Amino acid sequence: MKNRIKELREQQGLSQGNLAEMCRVSRQTINAIENNKYDPTLELAFRLAKVLRVKVDELFFPDEK
Repeated sequence: MKNRIKELREQQGLSQGNLAEMCRVSRQTINAIENNKYDPTLELAFRLAKVLRVKVDELFFPDEK
């Protein structure tokens, strides 16, 4: 699954650590999600979308190869 987390995080001037703190996860978790090494739980996906002020379907999309 691909995502726009890094793009939106940077647009809002947030570091990985800031975003992690706001979503109650580790910075390593945010890094893994941004690098497509970890798919977040549904609960975390909604927290990320809320913090980044987008809908979940604007944040994540299938990796169509």
